[in-house]
Amino acid sequence: MTRFAQRTNWNTERSPLSEAIAQRLAAGLPLLDLTASNPTRAGFAYAVGLPDALTNPIALDYNPDPCGMLTARQAVADYYNRAILPEQVLLTVSTSEAYSFLFRLLCDPGDEVLIAQPGYPLFDYLADLNDIHLRPFPLVYDHGWQLDPEALRQTITPRTRAIVLVHPNNPTGHYLKRWERQQLETLCLEHELSLIVDEVFLDYALRDEARQPSFAEVDSSVPVFVLSGLSKICGLPQMKAAWIVCCGAGIEPSLERLEIIADTYLSMNAPIQLALPQWLAGRDGIQRQIRERVASNLAELDRQLAAQQMASRLEVEGGWYALLRIPALGRDEDFCLRLIQEAGVSVHPGYFFGMEESGWLVLSLLTPEKDFAQGVMQIIRLTDGAKPGCLLP
Repeated sequence: MTRFAQRTNWNTERSPLSEAIAQRLAAGLPLLDLTASNPTRAGFAYAVGLPDALTNPIALDYNPDPCGMLTARQAVADYYNRAILPEQVLLTVSTSEAYSFLFRLLCDPGDEVLIAQPGYPLFDYLADLNDIHLRPFPLVYDHGWQLDPEALRQTITPRTRAIVLVHPNNPTGHYLKRWERQQLETLCLEHELSLIVDEVFLDYALRDEARQPSFAEVDSSVPVFVLSGLSKICGLPQMKAAWIVCCGAGIEPSLERLEIIADTYLSMNAPIQLALPQWLAGRDGIQRQIRERVASNLAELDRQLAAQQMASRLEVEGGWYALLRIPALGRDEDFCLRLIQEAGVSVHPGYFFGMEESGWLVLSLLTPEKDFAQGVMQIIRLTDGAKPGCLLP
């Protein structure tokens, strides 16, 4: 019998929602997927010659650089309007790998990292694999999302090493404002903490005035590590290219240690690095399509919500998700299960992202328009039928 590490002692059983989806698909029944997050399967048109960038013959020469090829890192610096130097960039195959590198850089086993909720559930697994603990702190909603600096301060302990923020947040779409950055910097200075900022959705502001600058483009007196990659920027999750930008105070020793961590793996392959400048330069086409899809679906959601009174959405500034408030008359998982079984619609229950167990749904605005409109119609039909004391009539 194999003895496994305690860090991998996860519940690997399929959830009731996953089981219901599998059963429906196995039966050949249609499913409207309002959890869609894969842009390559969302009906967008990619440039015809996009894969040609992988055929550069220079890739046949093995000349590894732990931080990544200078040409690729220069392309990343150009993406940030040359507010940084290519020497501040370290390439990774994914933001997940980037998080692991940073957790290894900053934390000893048992140390803590603070993370905002609502937030993406992947962090739980990354924390386990890197032998650290996550301590959540709340984002609060009051005519829009915002930090609660005092709640964040109370979460800090002697074992806290870093604060993780997603800018804009997934799934709330909240961009961090100038005053919030100042509060974060004050706390980091006071407690000698580093700031890790995930900016994969940075380019997807729903309104021009909502967009905030990258943390890589603003001076800081604390260590800041900015993460992003091609998965969202170019709609290319399959190409596995991401990066860490080291900026702020005291970056030199961080870069030296990160280079050794990266040299241990050398995970970024040459064809992707050589293609990265061309793909970044051509990002406008796919980004325009995604923004148009998100705006169209959000407008359709608002149109349908305006005709009823049981559900409402929260303010969103960026990204491609919407948070829906529904009657809290039972567990969201039960509502989502019946939505799959009775209406053929799949959505995320809010608790997946750290929300309360009742009253919240998370919808992907990336879903093709026709499917999205039909899915929202079914959600509203079921919520409009809800009565006190039961989830559905």
